[in-house]
Amino acid sequence: MGGTVRPDGISPTAVEAASGLWRVDLQRQDLSVPGREVVQTRVEFTPDSPPFTHFHPGEEIIYVLQGTLEYRLDGRPPVVCHAGDALTVGYGVHHQARNVGPGVAVELATYVVEKGKPLLTRVD
Repeated sequence: MGGTVRPDGISPTAVEAASGLWRVDLQRQDLSVPGREVVQTRVEFTPDSPPFTHFHPGEEIIYVLQGTLEYRLDGRPPVVCHAGDALTVGYGVHHQARNVGPGVAVELATYVVEKGKPLLTRVD
């Protein structure tokens, strides 16, 4: 999203992946399980970041590093996580996340996914 001004509190190496959603890719490695890889990303949400429904080709393990995030997983009531909380999203589960606190919220997202597939697929 070229030309976007970096908001206060967003990491200097983060890249805007969607409106108000910034990512820092930390690692991508093959796993000992054939056809699987691990992808680890720091995801930073501004307070005005709009949620969008999406899914991944594997599990997403979330650890909230800063702030408060609300997760909506298909078929479940909303889950609010604060810094220090963890959550796992199952393979292919449609979900969304949004910042429900003041300031920037940050999660460490670890994906254990099928290699060669898009990491994230949006659902309209």
